[in-house]
Amino acid sequence: MTTYLTHKGYLGSIEPDLETGRLYGKLLFIRDLVTYEAETLEDLKKEFIASVEAYLEDCKALGKEPDRPCKGTFNVRIPPELHRKVVLAAKGKSLNQFVREALEEKLSHAE
Repeated sequence: MTTYLTHKGYLGSIEPDLETGRLYGKLLFIRDLVTYEAETLEDLKKEFIASVEAYLEDCKALGKEPDRPCKGTFNVRIPPELHRKVVLAAKGKSLNQFVREALEEKLSHAE
């Protein structure tokens, strides 16, 4: 199971550098590159939070909308035959609703 740091909806990785013994990470699931590092896990958490805050402040200063992880929208590419089967199986539901329900059902069995 992967563990993430979280702050204000942002997710951060935790990675060890086996040669130096330091910990490092980056904000995940955004296009901008935001990294942090520290000697201990407690300090890494602090650096992660500071990096999120600095990122948000930098975006504000630049008049840029910050990237948001997992916005709730993603594209799925499937073969045309599967697309047709999904449309028929949806029986009048929107594809968004059908896929959302299928994902929720799949995840309920994975827990």
